[in-house]
Amino acid sequence: QVQLVESGGGSVQDGESLTLSCTPVRYPHNGGCMAWFRQAPGAEREGVAAINVDSRNTFYSDSLKGRFTISQVNANNTAYLQMNSLKPEDTAMYYCAVKPGGWCWSSKMPPYDYWGQGTQVTVSS
Repeated sequence: QVQLVESGGGSVQDGESLTLSCTPVRYPHNGGCMAWFRQAPGAEREGVAAINVDSRNTFYSDSLKGRFTISQVNANNTAYLQMNSLKPEDTAMYYCAVKPGGWCWSSKMPPYDYWGQGTQVTVSS
């Protein structure tokens, strides 16, 4: 079945950087959307960033734009989330998700079809 293999999470200090990666395995589609979500303890899951693999358009949560950058490499279909100037409030489980088409982003995020297992990001002050 489809798997999304995530890596790159960890524990860092306030102001440091991390890069998350997500590689789809046995994913039968080309193109579509790849996105990162996060969920902190006691909070709802929120969209962080998304990329339209076909148009290369990127989308970000307004609160994170400027610090986080999403990119995607077609050669291996891997998506990356570069996170700079991390803050304690960025602490959460980060999830990769993919969908074969349609809208990649909206104020109420569209449903995504496949999800990774999550990678923990912890930022200490």
